Amino acid sequence: MIRIIALVFLSSFLNYAYGQTTFSDQRFYELVVNNHPLAKQANLKPAYGKYSVLKAKGGFDPKLENQINQKYYNSSNYYSFLNAGLKIPTWYGIEVKTGFESNDGTYLSPQDKTPAGGLWYGGVSVNLGEGLFIDQRRAELFKARIYQNSTMFEQRLQLNELLYEAGYAYWNWVLAYHSMEIMQESYQLANERYEGIRRTAEVGDRPGIDSVEAIIQVQSRETLLLNYATDFKNNGYNLSTFLWTENLEPLELDNATVPVSLDSLNLESALLIAENTMDSIVTNHPYLKMNDFKIQSLEVDNRLKREQLKPELALQYNFLNEPLNYNPFNDFSINNYKWGLTFEMPIFLRKERGDVALSNLKIQDEKFNLQNNQAYIEYKIRKAMADYSNGLAQISIYQKTVDDSGKLLEAEKQMFEAGESSLFLINQRELAFIQARLKLIESQVKLQQAKLSLSYAAAGLY
Repeated sequence: MIRIIALVFLSSFLNYAYGQTTFSDQRFYELVVNNHPLAKQANLKPAYGKYSVLKAKGGFDPKLENQINQKYYNSSNYYSFLNAGLKIPTWYGIEVKTGFESNDGTYLSPQDKTPAGGLWYGGVSVNLGEGLFIDQRRAELFKARIYQNSTMFEQRLQLNELLYEAGYAYWNWVLAYHSMEIMQESYQLANERYEGIRRTAEVGDRPGIDSVEAIIQVQSRETLLLNYATDFKNNGYNLSTFLWTENLEPLELDNATVPVSLDSLNLESALLIAENTMDSIVTNHPYLKMNDFKIQSLEVDNRLKREQLKPELALQYNFLNEPLNYNPFNDFSINNYKWGLTFEMPIFLRKERGDVALSNLKIQDEKFNLQNNQAYIEYKIRKAMADYSNGLAQISIYQKTVDDSGKLLEAEKQMFEAGESSLFLINQRELAFIQARLKLIESQVKLQQAKLSLSYAAAGLY
């Protein structure tokens, strides 16, 4: 494993201030988008669409064909058939065909006989009923193009999901780090206070019971510090799962990297959505676009099913000519031709009518699904906006609580120095101040996560 960013152990807490490298959220997102396996997987989606269109276009590729069929028995050539040609499908269901036919043999049927130089033919085959306006080849190409468009939105959705999960992991790591810093500071403060009280108690300036009170606080905060350190370490492990090199080698955190400072964040900036733009954002949401593309694909299927209600009516026409001096147009005559008409139609059309009815139901079902998803996405965006507004309002309240708790703590310290308070009250005030600072940090991180959720709900992370 390649180690680049640090998970800091309890033994190195005091060294955080030296040689630190800030690992910003923007840099983290860049690494995730560029190197994460799921991001690379999402980037394959447009290629799926591109080659699906290429495959569907293959239905219109010209085809060379050659058929040879011979029979020899008792030294006699019963028959020998040769038919080589080229078929060219066209967009409008017309198939152009040209070829060369040469047949001979002792027991050859008269209708299969050809001139000695063979017979050249060319003509068309046209569907006048089913398949005139749409057929399987055209339907497949229509759907492939729809799928190609949908893969771009599918890619956005996958990257949006990945960045949302990665972002939550990053901000949990930020919360764990800054919470651990506060607990480290409180532990050092309690330890320094204990040392001071112990020394004054030894010379008789303070009662010995105060040193017991002080050491209990040291032990309590050391336990909390170990818990916060473990939480920071575990969040670092989780964050590492999103870090990869360009060669798909997993990365880990090292002990020289720390997250961004919460004081440097612009708490006011967020993806704020006005009422007059809500409809546009919801309508153009990638998830709804994919719903819409699915409806379009079902409508292509529906067109094909309705086309099958028509009778099969195929007209074939080929003009014939014997090539002279290898030129198929020598001695050409319009009186030499072969034609045919094929008609077929089920009497009751029960299968076809059933297919059309089922296709209509699928379209209706997907439209209902689209309406439901539209309402749900709008709800998610509005909820994320409300959560963000609430988080922004709470930060100012928690900041005021921190300021007031700090004032009470300082006042209590002055009273303690004047002999008008006790160590117990000092510890209580200090714990209240620490809890207020932890709550402020938590609210700041939750606001960043609320911004993340808002961007995720609007599919704006990528």
